[in-house]
Amino acid sequence: MTSGRRDLYEVLGVDRSADAATLKKAYRDLARKYHPDRSDAPDAEERFKEATEAYGVLSDEQKRARYDSGGFDAVDGRGFDPSSFSDFGDLFSVFSQVFGGDFGGGARGSRRRRGSDLLLRISLTLEQAVFGTEREIEVPRHEACADCDGSGATPGTGRRTCLECAGQGRVIVQQGFFSLGRPCGRCAGQGSILEDPCAECDGAGLVQVERKLKIKVPAGVDHGQQIRLSGEGEAGALGGPPGDLYVELSVESHPVYRREGEHLHLVLPVSFPQVALGATVTVPLLGDDEDEELDIPAGTQTGESFRLRGLGVPRLQSRGRGDLVVHVRVRTPRKLSSEQGRLLEAYAEAVEESYPVEEEKGFFDKVRDIFR
Repeated sequence: MTSGRRDLYEVLGVDRSADAATLKKAYRDLARKYHPDRSDAPDAEERFKEATEAYGVLSDEQKRARYDSGGFDAVDGRGFDPSSFSDFGDLFSVFSQVFGGDFGGGARGSRRRRGSDLLLRISLTLEQAVFGTEREIEVPRHEACADCDGSGATPGTGRRTCLECAGQGRVIVQQGFFSLGRPCGRCAGQGSILEDPCAECDGAGLVQVERKLKIKVPAGVDHGQQIRLSGEGEAGALGGPPGDLYVELSVESHPVYRREGEHLHLVLPVSFPQVALGATVTVPLLGDDEDEELDIPAGTQTGESFRLRGLGVPRLQSRGRGDLVVHVRVRTPRKLSSEQGRLLEAYAEAVEESYPVEEEKGFFDKVRDIFR
C-alpha cells in the first residue's frame, strides 16, 4: 500500500470480505457523522473525503480487485486523489448514489410533475354499504387555470430565461471544500421566469375549484375501505398528469342490525308462550327485502340463535351473500292484566308442583359450591 494513506477497509471499518450491503451501510454511517454541514469536528472534512474515496473504490468490483492486488497505485494510477479537484465529479456521483439527490450542481430545468393524491371521507348507512349506492360528492381541488391554460402566463406572453441561474434551474453554492448544487431561488428551479403572470391564478397555473363527481359504491363494502378514482386528484404542475382521488368509507352503526364481516346479526324479541309452545315469527330484513318467516321450536331458550342462509352481506367482488343470524331474546311483559296475572299464577303453581325436586337441589348445591 502507498504510505501515508490509510487502508480503505480500515477507513470504512469493515473486513476485507465485506459484501456490498455492509460497505454501503458503513459509508452511510460515516458520511452522516462527518458531513461538513452536520459535524463540527476539526477533521470532519478530511474524514468525509476519506470515507467517500474508500467507498468509491470498494463499491466498484473491478477497482476493488485491483486495489486488493496492488493497492492505491493499481486503482486508476491513484484512485481518488483528495488533493485534486478533477475527482469531484466522481465524489459527488458516489454521494448521490448512496443518499439520492443531485449533489453535482447539474441543471434540472423545468419538469412536468404529477399532481398530489387526495383523500375524501364519506359516511354510509348500513343499508347503503350492504346493497351499494350512488353518491354525488364535492371535491375541493386545484385544476389548470382556464385563462392561461395552466401555463401561468398572461395569454400572448411567455417566459424568459432566468438570469440568476442562466436557465439551468440550479445554482452552485460553495460550502467549505465542497460545491453543492441547489434549486435556484429566483425561478424555483424552473430555469425561466414569467414575463407577465396570469391575473386569474397569479402565475401558478392552477386555481381552486369545487368539483362535483358521481361515484358508485359497490354492494358489500365495509368500514374503512377506500374507492380509488384515477385522475381525479390535484392537477399536475407544468402540464403533468393529475393525481388520484381516494374515497374512504365510514359505515354508520344500525339501531337493530350488527355486522360481522359478511354476516348480519339481529336480536329478535319473542314472548314466553312463543318459545315455550313453539311459533312461527316474522323476521324483519334489512333494506327492501321482504320479511322472512322463522319457525321457533317449542322449548327454545333465550340466547339461542338461528341462521338464515344467504340473507347477509353480498361478498365483495365475488358471488353469494353471507348469513343472517337471529338471536332469540325472551321478552318479559312490564304490566299484566288481572286475568293474565291469575293465569300466570296458576301456571307457576303447576310448574312448581311438577318441577323435579332432585334437579332443583342439584342446581342450588352447585351454586353453594361456587360460593364456598
